[in-house]
Amino acid sequence: MSNVLKTYLFRIRQFSRNARLYLISAILSGAAFGVYRLLFNFYALSLDLDQSIIGHIITINSITALALALPLGYLADMLGRKASLLAGGALTSLAVAAMVLWPSQGLFYAMAVVMGAAQSLSAVTMAPFLLENSGMEERTYLFSLSQGLTMTASFVGNSIGGYLPTWIGQARGVEATSSAAYAGALGIIVVVSALAILPLLALRTPRLTTAERSLFAPVSYAVRNIGTIGKMVLPMLITSIGAGLFMPFMNIFFRVVYNQPDPVIGNVLAWGALFMGIGLIIAPPIAERIGKIQLVVITQGLSIPFLALLGFAPWFWMSALAHYVRLSLMNMGGPVYNAFVMERVEPKSRAMVASLTSMAWNFGWAFSPSVSGWMQVEYGFGPVYLSVIAIYTLSVFLYWAFFWKKNPAEVPNPVPAD
Repeated sequence: MSNVLKTYLFRIRQFSRNARLYLISAILSGAAFGVYRLLFNFYALSLDLDQSIIGHIITINSITALALALPLGYLADMLGRKASLLAGGALTSLAVAAMVLWPSQGLFYAMAVVMGAAQSLSAVTMAPFLLENSGMEERTYLFSLSQGLTMTASFVGNSIGGYLPTWIGQARGVEATSSAAYAGALGIIVVVSALAILPLLALRTPRLTTAERSLFAPVSYAVRNIGTIGKMVLPMLITSIGAGLFMPFMNIFFRVVYNQPDPVIGNVLAWGALFMGIGLIIAPPIAERIGKIQLVVITQGLSIPFLALLGFAPWFWMSALAHYVRLSLMNMGGPVYNAFVMERVEPKSRAMVASLTSMAWNFGWAFSPSVSGWMQVEYGFGPVYLSVIAIYTLSVFLYWAFFWKKNPAEVPNPVPAD
């Protein structure tokens, strides 16, 4: 354990200035949108919008991210990494501000489009940025710590977010479950998310020359490596279909099935984010010992029994505990797998491949929430969780079949960074 801690601290000291600035921004935005993810559904319900409409809002957001991922990958190369990250953060903050100031179903749909585009731009920029600002030794640590710190910050956001409507309701003389209380809470996170943009202003990233901005290199790479890219993307696509069925509705699940109040749900989601953050942070040394793909297959496979317990536990405390363990196990391999993919892509094609992985993730989130909202209204949460268990089992099998079962010599070798 002592050697592991020393190695971890040594890897962190290897982080570049740009990497450290990005981590500061990730912490602030993680805290802000931990509150957002907790309260937005309740905000929409307080405006008399039901689960079906919430599912449509989530679907519009994800369809936009899906449709624009490839064009935004090219745009990210044109703008440069810094400008792309700044634009993504600014547009996301403005979209949430608009939903607070002018709440209506039509505006929510419109801002879902804006947020989808902004989040997609940030997503297709993040992985290439982290790879280009890290060395081989500390790269897995940077990818995992980036997401781990974001989730840990979400723990803080969720912990506070569950109480914000009560505090604001008392200050404004309204009910804690009123739209005014939820709007005030979301207004606070707009300020915090805007502060997350400030560290990005200090990034020092080179601008690509005209010669380096090749429109055809990514396409050429995709044609030459279509089989490999397909294997990298397909398991993520399958996973996203399952995740979109239940993850956007976790707060509603705990309220409807177990009749829990907002502060309790906030604490459950907060502790879930903390457990997930811990899992992400401890993943790199484990991956060094057993291998990146082995980590993904083992941890995601172990998460499936806890998913079943989460959906069908007879008692709330048991479901909440299963939620913590499942989140930690299922997500440990995410950043590790992203690093695995980025290392095997030539430099000029990284944004394009990041766009494809973003599209794969958003595909399920684009369509599954609407299906899930309908299933919940008609049949409850039982069929939702049974579907997710089957889908996650398939995705774990694909990771194993594509990258663990085969001869390691057949797996593409890492491509050196620029």
